[in-house]
Amino acid sequence: MVEAILFVTGDAVEKKAICRAMDLTEDELEETLDALESGYDFDRRGLRLLRFGAHVQLATRPDYAPYVEKLLQPVQKQSLSQAIMETLAVIAYRQPVTKAEIEQIRGVKCDYSVQSLTAKGLIKEVGRKETLGRPILYGTTDAFLRHFCISSLGDLPEIDFEKLAAKLDSGRREEPDGEENLTAHEERLDSGASGVL
Repeated sequence: MVEAILFVTGDAVEKKAICRAMDLTEDELEETLDALESGYDFDRRGLRLLRFGAHVQLATRPDYAPYVEKLLQPVQKQSLSQAIMETLAVIAYRQPVTKAEIEQIRGVKCDYSVQSLTAKGLIKEVGRKETLGRPILYGTTDAFLRHFCISSLGDLPEIDFEKLAAKLDSGRREEPDGEENLTAHEERLDSGASGVL
């Protein structure tokens, strides 16, 4: 029954919603999900179970992606740019975090990146900081966990932010004059420059 619910919805379903629909306890649902997951994995079936935060979803097994793509020839999703990934990394590791704190770490404005990540549903407002002006605090969503195929924030790899900042800083200094990349363009958008002469 759980498999049928996940198959029909096709999208991520909140575990509490499944419990309500099937009159199950959370422990009973987890036991059922464990059985489903182990069955898919043992037989290397075309489907697998994804769990991230409070949600669960059926997905195709990555091993078989080339065959699915041959049939469907799907339009590839646009990947996240370097500027957006940098902003997302800061939010993921430092959350809850304000826009000013993100900008302090990255060294550039981040209005465009935060707006883009919010629109994609990867981050959300999680409250207000109890300081002057009560700035918005941002955190990641379950959609973020799903996007990166991780179950919880504890699955994120460890990152040395000091080394990363030094690397990013040296990378920006090494960009050749006259060449514009997407990161630079987004940073201009973040700072409010339109790029129109």
